[in-house]
Amino acid sequence: MTAHDLTLEGHGIRLDPALPADAAEAWPLTDPQLWSLMTSPWADSIEAYAARVEQQRATPGLYAFTVRDADTGAVRGATTFYEYAPAQGRVEIGTTWYARAFHGGRTNPAAKLLLLAHAFDVWDVNRVALRCDARNERSARAIARLGASAEGRLRQHRIAPDGSVGDTLYFSILREEWPAVRAGLEARLRPSQPPVAAG
Repeated sequence: MTAHDLTLEGHGIRLDPALPADAAEAWPLTDPQLWSLMTSPWADSIEAYAARVEQQRATPGLYAFTVRDADTGAVRGATTFYEYAPAQGRVEIGTTWYARAFHGGRTNPAAKLLLLAHAFDVWDVNRVALRCDARNERSARAIARLGASAEGRLRQHRIAPDGSVGDTLYFSILREEWPAVRAGLEARLRPSQPPVAAG
């Protein structure tokens, strides 16, 4: 069972357990192009999105979250822990999407900081993996910017919803790398200081 009660909050966002009822607010923020390089097809209705959340909640080792603004509760996107294997000390982070208004801002680093802190500091894992379609340059850049190490390319590893076959890029963060990754994310999330006026 993966219907969980884990909530993570900080840096202006909150990760709540994903519920089918979230679909009414989440689905309108998606579109086929946004979803084009995911392995699952775009949910073409609120009902289809809700059904996907139900499927996630029933998947062993998967913790699905709806990403919200911590103050207003407005939905910004979604993310998951998946393939959590406590006995092996590893987990993956993925199936992540954000509304276009939050691309390139603080939402992704804030969410990743919350997820990574839970994985390393609470679950005590040795390794967190992240992956993306090799054609998804924006995702690959975002993962690398987290401080994750590129591990390699799995050839013809995924079939996109349009039927095209693509390679998968794999990245990871190891326990000994986590302090530096955390420091980098915290620096990115620190409020920028106004320039000091020349005296």
